[in-house]
Amino acid sequence: MVYSVLRFLFNAVLKIFFRYRVLGGENLPTQGGMIIAANHVSYWDPLVMGCGLPKTKKIHFMAKEELFKVPGLGLIMTWGGTFPVRRGAADRNAIRTSVSFLEIGDALGIFPEGTRSKTGELKKLQPGMVMIAIKAGVPVIPTAIIGTLKFSQGCLLPQLKVSYGKPVVADPAKTEKENIAVMTELVRAEITRMLTAEQG
Repeated sequence: MVYSVLRFLFNAVLKIFFRYRVLGGENLPTQGGMIIAANHVSYWDPLVMGCGLPKTKKIHFMAKEELFKVPGLGLIMTWGGTFPVRRGAADRNAIRTSVSFLEIGDALGIFPEGTRSKTGELKKLQPGMVMIAIKAGVPVIPTAIIGTLKFSQGCLLPQLKVSYGKPVVADPAKTEKENIAVMTELVRAEITRMLTAEQG
């Protein structure tokens, strides 16, 4: 209930003040879990990413565990579907939590660069998203978030967009190592293509 209310409020803010647009919604699977993998330049990115999903699809995010110790913030993040992860090491509990959400048909939002890009240029993608996708048997949806970089450039009300690309799935004929390499590159290439198309 709380999640639905927060989602409604965030959508209203994005549409009223930021002329929010969703592109590529037809690329989102109608059934089952999925990993939404996007570029990351702003703290606004999770809202822009998640609000474009169907109302019936709940999205969860990993966030560094230190944020959950901030009074009030941790509670709001939990209500919004976020769960903690220890950075700098393989957090097996966070991986298990991710897989459990995907197996019940929810979405998992991931920023595979691992940190925000201050220039907007896409950094090297970490392969963790693909390993989780293979383990849960779900597709990765390359996602481009457009407009949020302008906040750091002094623009108060930029137009915000999210563009969902075609699903990237594991090839059963390839080994896990091969799939990790190929799928990571496909996700990187598709995010780059969408960013270039919208910003160019």
